[in-house]
Amino acid sequence: MSREKAVPTIQVNDEKIRVTRWDFTPGAETGWHTHGMDYVVVPLTDGTLSAELPDGSVVDNHLTIGSSYARSAGVEHNIVNASSSPFSFIEVEFKRPS
Repeated sequence: MSREKAVPTIQVNDEKIRVTRWDFTPGAETGWHTHGMDYVVVPLTDGTLSAELPDGSVVDNHLTIGSSYARSAGVEHNIVNASSSPFSFIEVEFKRPS
């Protein structure tokens, strides 16, 4: 089953950080990806995002506006908007010095 893709809009991309706004219609997904950097997510709306994991499991995350969370590099998943309304968040990725 093919889902609509979430829309990423890069807001800042410099030598230290990348800031991306993600906008999801109901049922939209990011597509499978692995995070290469530590990151923080700041929800802009309330809703539920489902994390599809490599082992086939799905974890529902109930998020609220402004309740941020952080993850380390290496996370692999596909994120799906499981809400019946649009969902948006800001993702701040921290680049490592070379």
